[in-house]
Amino acid sequence: MQLIDSHCHLNFDGLSSRLPEVFANMAAQDVKQALAVSVSRQSFDEVFAIAEANAHIFCTVGIHPDREDAEEFSVAEMVEKARHPKVVGIGETGLDYYWCKGDLGWQHKRFADHIQAANEAGLPVIVHTRDAAADTLRLLKEGAANSGVIHCFSEDTVFAEAALDLGLYISFSGILTFKNAPLIQEAAKYVPRERILVETDAPFLAPVPKRGKPNEPSYVRHTAGFLAKLRGETLEEVAEYTTENFYRLFRKVPGLQAEAV
Repeated sequence: MQLIDSHCHLNFDGLSSRLPEVFANMAAQDVKQALAVSVSRQSFDEVFAIAEANAHIFCTVGIHPDREDAEEFSVAEMVEKARHPKVVGIGETGLDYYWCKGDLGWQHKRFADHIQAANEAGLPVIVHTRDAAADTLRLLKEGAANSGVIHCFSEDTVFAEAALDLGLYISFSGILTFKNAPLIQEAAKYVPRERILVETDAPFLAPVPKRGKPNEPSYVRHTAGFLAKLRGETLEEVAEYTTENFYRLFRKVPGLQAEAV
């Protein structure tokens, strides 16, 4: 069995100082690969270094939408960095109306630039959306995003249907396991298996039964197990199709050879 953590932040506090332990825990839980996601120019350098040093780790390039004063990547810079074999996606990017208020034209421009870079690079865009569902969908449609994923899905079935209609994948995090997430759980039952990914968003949002602890990629197994029970499937089935979906979306990531039985 093979699982993949499709979204984590290995360079963040709580993970970066203990990567050997984190990787050993991954191996123990059959989490064979992970995608380390960029949120700033500095974090790109950090996740890129981790990816370069570890064969089972890949990374993205992008600027998170939570800070107006963040130093931007130009479209050309993102496309250039995306030429490297270890850089397999653009983001995370998107819209956040929970933390950011007022005139958010800068956020829309940043999102549009990332969509353009993803299209030019031929890579998926990793989308963060919070309290901004309608505008997120509108800008993805206006930018004609070629491929992408709604990461850490926290919306409802209506949003999921609209995202699927745009050709996007849906990634479920530990939030799926929370008692106060019935709408997300309904969406998880609705989304077809060929469009589902699993993630941790580590070090945040640890799933039940690890809730309250720093999250790490090995815990994606708990989310996958919860998803399996929710959908009436086996963990092995969920592992198989979420892994296939990851490789289909992140085409630059080489698949691992099946282990001998």
